[in-house]
Amino acid sequence: MSIHSTAIVHPGAQLASSVEVHAYSIIGEHVAIGEGTEVGPHCVIDGRTVIGRNNRIFSGTQIGVVSQDLKHRRDLFGRVAIGDNNMIREHVTISASTMRSEEDDHRVTSIGSDCLFMACSHVAHDCHVGNHVIMANGALLAGHVDVEDRVFLGGLSGVHQECIVGTMAFIGGLTKIAKDVPPYMLYEGNPARCGGPNSVGLRRLGLDEAARKRIKQIYKIIWRSGLNTSQALEEVEKTVEDSEERDMLVQFVRKSTRGITK
Repeated sequence: MSIHSTAIVHPGAQLASSVEVHAYSIIGEHVAIGEGTEVGPHCVIDGRTVIGRNNRIFSGTQIGVVSQDLKHRRDLFGRVAIGDNNMIREHVTISASTMRSEEDDHRVTSIGSDCLFMACSHVAHDCHVGNHVIMANGALLAGHVDVEDRVFLGGLSGVHQECIVGTMAFIGGLTKIAKDVPPYMLYEGNPARCGGPNSVGLRRLGLDEAARKRIKQIYKIIWRSGLNTSQALEEVEKTVEDSEERDMLVQFVRKSTRGITK
């Protein structure tokens, strides 16, 4: 274990033997950090935070800090769970879950593995971020947002509380998301508009031509046919070949409580 002499690590913190903590960082009592993780200078890691293996955390980052939810009870510690192999760049903020009472102990702000959080991005309380997610500089998630696997959020984009961003979606820079974003789609603007399938991303992620064609067919029915959402879903199930992509999109739209962004 390599801990700089100016770092403050609470005796109760659980750090694996190969963890590095750089100058002037602070590690709280209820924190656990796995093998190979490096904490840069001037970081604060607090709350009931569990961080996995081989993460790299750059200077000025704050993880597990008290949520910005005014309903949080100040005498209770929220939770954060972070997986492995994440890169968390300068001045990223990841808030702990909100605790309004001891009954909220099940709540957690969670992040998967192999993600990149660029400088000054923000993950608010009770968010759930999947694997291989990229949040560009200044991208912001409000509370209770779910971001599924392999999503890209462009710089200075913002996602409203309780929204869901579906797998492999692409959110352009400066985009405002106020409703759910279905899987595979590309969104830009304020207000956000669907610009079609995330074609470049889908190809890079290995979806074959047949799958990409099905997704494009679904896009035309839901977003360009003039049918309302219920009618469009029925048309998709009638005309689009049964597939994982079709089922995922249809189920996502049907389960949406905020409605989808069109």
